[in-house]
Amino acid sequence: MISIKKVNQHYGGTHILWDLDLDIEPGSRTCIMGRNGVGKTTLLKCLMGLLPVTNGEILMDGSPIHNKTAEARAPAGIGYVPQGREIFPLLTVEENLRLGLPIRKTRLGDKEAGKEIPQKIFDLFPVLGEMLHRRGGDLSGGQQQQLAIGRALVIEPQVLILDEPNEGIQPNIVKQIGDVIIKLNEEEGMTVILVEQKLGFARRVGQSFRLMDKGRVVAKDSMDKLSDELISQYLAV
Repeated sequence: MISIKKVNQHYGGTHILWDLDLDIEPGSRTCIMGRNGVGKTTLLKCLMGLLPVTNGEILMDGSPIHNKTAEARAPAGIGYVPQGREIFPLLTVEENLRLGLPIRKTRLGDKEAGKEIPQKIFDLFPVLGEMLHRRGGDLSGGQQQQLAIGRALVIEPQVLILDEPNEGIQPNIVKQIGDVIIKLNEEEGMTVILVEQKLGFARRVGQSFRLMDKGRVVAKDSMDKLSDELISQYLAV
């Protein structure tokens, strides 16, 4: 589904990603893990087109996307939930969700698909239906995160990218988000790429892991192979 080959990325004068290689299988749930500052968020932003790569390739279904804009990657089937949610606080829940409808219409090639927010969003996150006309900024942190995920799902993505979706969120909503991720993957075959710091959540939701250190992927395997030795070497503070 996603193949990253020898990607380098510079931010200002700093070299962030170093000849990074990463393959994501279709229909997988992959957790990208590592200490703060190793390049995880930069990697996701490069995948989404929010940061340019210095060199290297990013392929989706075998076709290069590293030279496409973020606006072109969403219609290609990539949904993105950024760290910190980044909803529009002065827009209502409905208005935030409706922002994805033009992309949905383009993706599905159906004018009708771009008219209404899919019912699936409210089935997954009932609170969004209850608060449809409230401003996004008036929602709790957990509700805003549900809104951010719902907004990404409006476009019917093939790949869902989430950057620390549980940061600062109450435990009951953390569980709900985990349930939704697993449901989307197992029932709809959606490919999930997740940056996550919480080890318990990563073990529950992820099928495989990729450990990053100093801008490179240094270890990868199925989640049950994430050993105490790897945790101590690459995750412990």
